[in-house]
Amino acid sequence: KTLPTLALTVALPLVAWTSIQELLTLQPESKLWVDGTSTVRSWTCKAGDVDAVVEAAPNGIAQVVSGEKGVKTVRVRVQSEKLDCGNGTMNEHMRKALKVDNNKVIDFKLSDYQVSKGGDGVTGTLNGTLQLGGVTKTIAIPATGKGEGGALRVTGSYPLNMKDYDLKPPTLMFGRIKVGETVTVKFDLLLKS
Repeated sequence: KTLPTLALTVALPLVAWTSIQELLTLQPESKLWVDGTSTVRSWTCKAGDVDAVVEAAPNGIAQVVSGEKGVKTVRVRVQSEKLDCGNGTMNEHMRKALKVDNNKVIDFKLSDYQVSKGGDGVTGTLNGTLQLGGVTKTIAIPATGKGEGGALRVTGSYPLNMKDYDLKPPTLMFGRIKVGETVTVKFDLLLKS
């Protein structure tokens, strides 16, 4: 009698939780990239592997699009070794700068957000923590969102100073070519329920 009662006690809260949560999935056309500069030219590194876990209230996308807080939790993880700058030498230098050997994942966790209805969608600020190169900092990212055929498109950008995360910007040619210490992280994410 005790085992079935225990199983029921554990199962009921789980069933109740899953019925009040909706998992939003990141669509393949989603993009995350980093734009930067150097003393020679500007450059872009694209994230080849982005994983997002987004839990929302039932009908969460419609809530967000109407300016309400329909999303409950967000966690975005990027495999740092899969950032691709389109150049083998640049990839090698970027991976070294990001300390990829000891820090395989760049991790953002949402702690809270503000959202307000605008003319062509919603605007807001995503507050959370960013773990990069073994350092975790609290950040606030401005973002916009809009509904697209039942999906939610979230876009934004964030200026990031590499030195804030104890990262040394890459240099080449004995210091003649230097990467700027501030880069811009940009994203265009499409989420569906």
